[in-house]
Amino acid sequence: MSDGVAPPCCPPSVPGPGQPFAPASNLAAEFNRSCFCITLDHAALAAAMETASGDPGFYATQIAARPHLFSNVPVFLPESDRDAMLAIVEAIERTSQTPAYREAVLAGAPEASRRDFGPIGAFMGYDFNLGAGSPPRLIEINTNAGGAFLNAFSARAQLACCDMVEPLKKGSSLGDFDSSVMAMFDAEWRRQRGSGRPRTIAIVDDKPSDQYLYPEFLLAQRLFQTHDVEAVIADPGELSLAGGALRFDEMFIDVVYNRLVDFALAEPCHAVLRKAYLADAVVVTPNPHTHALLADKRNLTLLSDAAQLRRWGISPGVIETLSSIPRAVQVSQENAGQLWSERKRLFFKPVSGFGGKAVYRGDKLTRTVWAEILASDYIAQEFAAPGERQVMLDGTAVPRKMDVRLYTYAGKLLLAAARLYQGQTTNFRTEGGGFAPVFFL
Repeated sequence: MSDGVAPPCCPPSVPGPGQPFAPASNLAAEFNRSCFCITLDHAALAAAMETASGDPGFYATQIAARPHLFSNVPVFLPESDRDAMLAIVEAIERTSQTPAYREAVLAGAPEASRRDFGPIGAFMGYDFNLGAGSPPRLIEINTNAGGAFLNAFSARAQLACCDMVEPLKKGSSLGDFDSSVMAMFDAEWRRQRGSGRPRTIAIVDDKPSDQYLYPEFLLAQRLFQTHDVEAVIADPGELSLAGGALRFDEMFIDVVYNRLVDFALAEPCHAVLRKAYLADAVVVTPNPHTHALLADKRNLTLLSDAAQLRRWGISPGVIETLSSIPRAVQVSQENAGQLWSERKRLFFKPVSGFGGKAVYRGDKLTRTVWAEILASDYIAQEFAAPGERQVMLDGTAVPRKMDVRLYTYAGKLLLAAARLYQGQTTNFRTEGGGFAPVFFL
């Protein structure tokens, strides 16, 4: 609901209590078009965040200042889509352990990316588009997927306004999120250290308080602290390496929860962290090795190449599952003419890009931008249409594009969330847009 205008409680084509339901896929589509029954309870969200953070001004300071961080509506999907997305995740992570694949993606990787200390990456993020009538299409893999902590609070603060929709809230993927997060970081520690659990964690990003998702750094810090793990939020420049240990002031750091977008830790300002990582002086998650194996955008050109996968001996079943990944190729001078002629069905992404920056739809390309792409390092990916969710603005239903992110660890689902937006990519600047919880029917 928005601006005091109450939309119909349930879509007219949805059966009432005691009547048989339509197939889940049809029902989900209908709810995404015309159900506004569940909305974000901002008062409940504020109270929960203020309690969790220990700061009575947290919501006003951190969330209200980001008006398009959360959408007021959830997204509905059939459980079959959830299962299909998880099957793709499993197929990718199984393929990433194949010797031929690993050799191919690590061959030209920098030293920091070739070193494997054991951790497999906290908060893997797999992003999907689910166009109308289409199976889930994986569009991107992220190793430092942001938003999980914020989405967990949003999922808990959903309000149902009719008896029929109330049970659908139980289709949330949230589970016991807090316990799963702590178990994940403990597991990452043991993968490198063998036993025990970390005593200290540093949440690390460049100028962290300036980051758009800084509020979740604060929430993560408090979660760690309430589970007897000392936690700090740090800029890489505040870290030092002495006596074979990484430090923040006088605190020894056991684990770095890495939110940097310098995925190989190659920038000079990250030299201390890179040195500590290579010296096995700290557990870093996610780390350069995990990014090279899974999230380097050039890997999409391999994962979507059925012929190459067959040559590597990947099983037919896995290849079939991976066939839902849109075909991607590296942009080069050799294929420039063909890609330009086919540009209207392609999406162009920088290999080292993140957060939708410098990403272009082919049908929007100008010759000037095309020249810049050719002079840079890009992949061209078949366009996969995003899904759509209607939102209520000023009493009128308007469409928003949506993609769906699965936050996973070791291939298991931690949380599912959608991002609603206008334009070419997600941007958190869209009225009615932002993060939205996903309920599976």
